[in-house]
Amino acid sequence: MRKILFGILVLVVIGIGLLHYTTPGYMIFYHDMFRRLSYFPIVLGAIWFGVWGGLALAVLSSIAFIPHILIYIGQETGTYLGEITEIVLYLAAGTVTGIIAGRESLLRQRYKELSEKLERSYDKLHRETQLLLEVEEQLGAAQKLSALGQLSASLAHEIKNPLSSIKGTAEILLDEFPKDHPKREFVEILLKETTRLNNTVEEVLQFSRQGMPGREKEDAESEPLPQVIDRVTSLLASQLRKKSITLTVSGWEEAKAFLVAGQKLSQVFLNIILNAIDAAPPKGEIKIETMKHAAGYTVTVQDNGSGIPEQLKEKIFDPFYSTKEGGTGLGLSISRKIVESYGGSLQVTDAETGGACFTVFLPESGGAPKKQTGNEFKNIEGNL
Repeated sequence: MRKILFGILVLVVIGIGLLHYTTPGYMIFYHDMFRRLSYFPIVLGAIWFGVWGGLALAVLSSIAFIPHILIYIGQETGTYLGEITEIVLYLAAGTVTGIIAGRESLLRQRYKELSEKLERSYDKLHRETQLLLEVEEQLGAAQKLSALGQLSASLAHEIKNPLSSIKGTAEILLDEFPKDHPKREFVEILLKETTRLNNTVEEVLQFSRQGMPGREKEDAESEPLPQVIDRVTSLLASQLRKKSITLTVSGWEEAKAFLVAGQKLSQVFLNIILNAIDAAPPKGEIKIETMKHAAGYTVTVQDNGSGIPEQLKEKIFDPFYSTKEGGTGLGLSISRKIVESYGGSLQVTDAETGGACFTVFLPESGGAPKKQTGNEFKNIEGNL
């Protein structure tokens, strides 16, 4: 493009020279007009191409001006020298304009570099500001955890003593009912849930101290995955009936031989299914499906509620964040930490039914020690 522009200016200079050559000498007015027109390509060349561009076009304009000078040969010396002075002015115009244009270009380049530097500084400041906000948010979470630790220490004694009494009472009641008694099952559930609640208190205490439930204290007993889900859904049968929610369970047969840490996984599924019950409308639907994969098993819990907005799908796992009035915001956070402590994952996506879909993945080797149990399965659908 620059070559094309320079070529056009050269053609203009040649055209002005031809006009000088073809116009009779007595037409002074036209020659004066052509002489002044020569400044335009010189000035434009200096502006666009700098000093060397202005000088090159000034020289070309001077050469094109020679036919006009030849007209004045033999005339008065003042007239002849006046025409030669025009060539000096061409060269001066090209040089001065080129210098000014060069300085302006240099200033423009410096302004551009300064603007880029300011933009980089702004981006750096923006990133540092974002980092500062994240650190401030983490500091706020740390302060909440510290407050939780103090609160947990004061509540632990008050909660554990009644739990010990309840557990002792349940053990006494368990001895009162033989194994074939229909009510013995409910006493066993009471005893297991009391133990689970006691472990939950321990998890909250550990979460407040370390921010993560560990695996230092494994469950005393491993259970088949379907049995864990069966027990949890039995506990929630009354809540399901209150809202007339239809519960559909599938895929249990493939997971009968997959043993997991029963108490901790019960806490996970209890939190997830309770959230599904809260989210589902009256006469709604909840689907629980267990699937076997090459690396392990997945359990999906879907509801047909209003779903979870995209921007909240990760935030709901943050400690103390809850969308429910009066919620502690610890249920899903602790559940994810428990699953991750066994090498698994807990994710939330959109359900096919329009609500939320929570997916628990448990690796084949991360569920629990392989230990056979004599417990039999029962179908929860019959109880609902």
